[in-house]
Amino acid sequence: MTMLMTGFPGFLASALLPGILRRTGGDATCLVQPQYAGLAVRRAEELAAADASLAGRVHLLEGDITQPGLGLNGRGLDDVTEVWHLAAVYDLAVEREPAVRVNVDGTRNVLDAITRCPGLERLHYFSTCYVSGRYAGPFGEDDLEVGAPFNNYYEETKHYAEVEVRRRMAAGLPATIYRPSIVVGDSHTGETQKFDGPYFVMQWLLRQPKFAVLPLAGDPTVTRVNVVPRDFIIDAVGYLSGHSHSGGRTYQLADPHPLTVAEMVDALAHATGRKLIKLALPRRVAKGALAHVPGAYKLMRIPPEAVDYYAHPTHYLTDHTQADLVGSGIQLPPFPSYVDRLVEFMQHHPEIGSAAMA
Repeated sequence: MTMLMTGFPGFLASALLPGILRRTGGDATCLVQPQYAGLAVRRAEELAAADASLAGRVHLLEGDITQPGLGLNGRGLDDVTEVWHLAAVYDLAVEREPAVRVNVDGTRNVLDAITRCPGLERLHYFSTCYVSGRYAGPFGEDDLEVGAPFNNYYEETKHYAEVEVRRRMAAGLPATIYRPSIVVGDSHTGETQKFDGPYFVMQWLLRQPKFAVLPLAGDPTVTRVNVVPRDFIIDAVGYLSGHSHSGGRTYQLADPHPLTVAEMVDALAHATGRKLIKLALPRRVAKGALAHVPGAYKLMRIPPEAVDYYAHPTHYLTDHTQADLVGSGIQLPPFPSYVDRLVEFMQHHPEIGSAAMA
């Protein structure tokens, strides 16, 4: 059994790979962009050093999902039985052209290429909860076309990519879709590969004295922000990918009871040792100030695109996820129980930035 994975040596792909290989007992071919070849070699060596059973089972193949046939000319696909497609532009500020090229066209190229895998048993596709756009209300795991506006081109192109995956599923492609919400570091170690999302707020609070000013968009006592730690994603996906009912399913890997924005920022304030002075602002005013007021972004270093997720109207339902995790022992830890570790890791790793792999 051989698996093909895109997105290696990225954050989630690297963490998922060992568990998948233990489950399948086979080898992995990781499609790697040439500019990440050196990092991929080091990451594969680290995985083998941590688990000797993985030695010689991770094979790197240079390619590019934006090219027809993935730039492989048919190489490395004959024996593939599982495909894991994680490669995407994870950037809220991405321009439309590169987002379409990677997220939509790249996914279409993967779907076209795997038609040449005669033994294909399953495609595992990583989407995002935010294919919902700014839908006001509960958004289920079987929902997709709800007619809501999108916050950015990342959301829009991930939406259209999932539309393409679902179209192929309707035509007979065996697949499972995973939709994470906002992913932060490991709940045990705090480890992460980039600092974005809630980390922008942590960093802003830590640059201030004990009494810290924090503008808040919309009504923070009503809107909620959905955050999950990396280890929950890894454990849940590792288990669900081998579940007997997971074929054809979509799983929203989200907190079924997310904190309100007010509760979230209070937890961040406690973890950073700050007392908050909260300033209420309309969402458009907060975004506009960060985007256009001279010096505002330079001072706060919070991208205007991040503001939308602190005034987001969608509630993500997790019925399939919760039903199929029964008996697994996998539970989502509450954010306040591990936020201290996120802050501590961030403070000890100033070399990590907010840029995504692309």
